[in-house]
Amino acid sequence: MGNWISFSHKEYDQTWDRIYRDFKFKPSISTFPSFQVPNPFITYDISEYFRNPADLDAYDNLEEKALDAFKEITTIDEYILALDWQHEYYWVNSRLEFEKDEFEEWTVPLFPNGVYYFFIQKDFKWGYLGHP
Repeated sequence: MGNWISFSHKEYDQTWDRIYRDFKFKPSISTFPSFQVPNPFITYDISEYFRNPADLDAYDNLEEKALDAFKEITTIDEYILALDWQHEYYWVNSRLEFEKDEFEEWTVPLFPNGVYYFFIQKDFKWGYLGHP
């Protein structure tokens, strides 16, 4: 089975219903954070990366670290949710190839560039929630 498998309509509805309910998700570019997550959690400020967009090594480094973390906390055949708010949503396996597009980005990028990007374990036990 390949990577970046599209959600069904039912999965889409169930997932976003749960995100809005459980995380009290209220999309906003002025309110931070626009979701609430249970403790414990860690917040990282990556806004510095946007001040120097020429530093693509830092971007690649963050992708590598995130992918290593995903591999560390998933099983070989486990797929996680990869969500691009108001766009496509996918199941993705961190141990398979994370193909990149013509802009050298994952299908659902890691850096939130004006959109919410979430990578969440299927039972919502952990996740990477990117705020624009």
